[in-house]
Amino acid sequence: MVSHVYKKGQVIFRAGMYPNGIFLLDKGKVKKYTLGDDGKQHIFTICIAGQALGYHSLLSEEPYPDYAETLEDSTISFVPKEGFMKLLEESKQLSQKLLKSLSHEFTVFINSTTVFAQKTVRERLALALLLLKERYTVQNDQKTPVEITISREDLSNIVGTAIETLVRLLHDFKEDKIIETKGRMIRILQPHKLAKIANFY
Repeated sequence: MVSHVYKKGQVIFRAGMYPNGIFLLDKGKVKKYTLGDDGKQHIFTICIAGQALGYHSLLSEEPYPDYAETLEDSTISFVPKEGFMKLLEESKQLSQKLLKSLSHEFTVFINSTTVFAQKTVRERLALALLLLKERYTVQNDQKTPVEITISREDLSNIVGTAIETLVRLLHDFKEDKIIETKGRMIRILQPHKLAKIANFY
């Protein structure tokens, strides 16, 4: 297993490439996305430290169906296919954990796609901020307002809207004291109001 530091914006793997191992996210955050015919990203999940990347393609012996790119400077370990498969054979617990994780990822992808399609842009933004809040929450710290550092382009690709519309809605949320913004940083002040806007009850 070899660890490597990836700078923000580096692509870890691309759709169409065949995997020869798996990636373990030790530190940082990674976005996974597909590309539309117009070249626009559709970000469907944000991975955090402790998650494995690319194992479903390795297990199915198929090319990656998506892209993985760092959202910030990240430390990622690479486990070659031979070592990973041997570990998988020897550890029933690891096999069950990966199967559960794969099932969860698929469910999240399907649910997010279905739910987002049924909501307005304002509702989708509120829901996206709530989902990102969970990814950016510091472990065991539920009292400090969560700060999300993400580009407006990435956030618009998660929500599925134009950057101009996103900026206008963020301004509205800021006026209503639901969030604070400073540069790329978004601080969630009133998550319960976001949940209400997203009809997330």
